[in-house]
Amino acid sequence: MSTGTADPGSAFVRTGAIIFGLGSIATLVTFVPLFFHLTPLPTAAYWLSMMMPLGFLVSLVGLLQGARAQKRRAQQGTSTT
Repeated sequence: MSTGTADPGSAFVRTGAIIFGLGSIATLVTFVPLFFHLTPLPTAAYWLSMMMPLGFLVSLVGLLQGARAQKRRAQQGTSTT
């Protein structure tokens, strides 16, 4: 595995995956008390569940950034030929 320069969006994709994972864990922890008829968690726990779509959005931004960079490289390669 190379540690050189990667696509501009790859850091966003990795960060988004981590945020999405944390959000999915928060979602599971938040909804478990509802299924077992326990005391519901405070509202702040439900807000932590919103990390899941935030992580998806960050990953999507990274994918779009990487696609734009790839398109730019392809256009530069064809214009110089």
